[in-house]
Amino acid sequence: MDFNLEKDLVFLDLEATGLHVIRDRIVQVGMVKYPADGGATTELNLMVNPGIPISKEASQVHGFSNEDVANEPLFSEIAGRVMEFIGNSDLAGYNLLSYDIPMLLEELYRAGIELEMENRRVVDVQRIFYKMEPRNLAAAYRYYCQKEMDNAHDALADVRATAEILKGQLKMYSGKDLKKDDGEVIEEPVKNDVEALHKFTNDYNLIDATRRLKYDHKGRVVFNFGKYAGKEVGPLLAKDKQYLNWILNKDFSYQVKYLVQKLAKAHEEQQSK
Repeated sequence: MDFNLEKDLVFLDLEATGLHVIRDRIVQVGMVKYPADGGATTELNLMVNPGIPISKEASQVHGFSNEDVANEPLFSEIAGRVMEFIGNSDLAGYNLLSYDIPMLLEELYRAGIELEMENRRVVDVQRIFYKMEPRNLAAAYRYYCQKEMDNAHDALADVRATAEILKGQLKMYSGKDLKKDDGEVIEEPVKNDVEALHKFTNDYNLIDATRRLKYDHKGRVVFNFGKYAGKEVGPLLAKDKQYLNWILNKDFSYQVKYLVQKLAKAHEEQQSK
């Protein structure tokens, strides 16, 4: 099927040093242009030296190491080629509204270039997927149980449906392995065992429900927000009582307040020994 286009349409994807659209940097730009006149597509694939280290987590996903990009040009050196390829095209991609476009805008801004977006249409393929295939309870019930929900959003009806869904998942995924994007294979993660399901469904990098704290690659509890993002919580708050008090008096969850106090106190006690 050919796209019905009024303007050229450029599909865009970025690989980067991490997921933070401001602090992280691009390591690869991939683009495919579909011309409005129906001609042949053109492609642009550029590797970039980000100027900062690639996080271990990002490297596991896209496979690029710091050595792989050490001799590549900086983004400022290829920014002109990126802009020339995009031109006045509309843009498309997967999750590009939340990730690729914001990161590209930041990189171009640092290179002294502004990508005008006001008259440029954007198609986020991920949002089509999520809207047309909703991931709500009724959709899960329909998929795993092949039935329509009655009394949706009634609490008792919802929990009954959820129990049926889990039974359907256990049946559907029995004996099936999960192959992750980084190539890791998890053998039979969905099995009739609560401990196994607990381990599979929890994100152990994130500690609190509001995602304010997380574990870093060394297993330390670090901030996942603000000016101290990535910094270890205990030692920092043991010294910076003003920031600790700010957290305790602001609109953070009880879980966060409890944990930061506990970590700061534990560090102080350790230092006093």
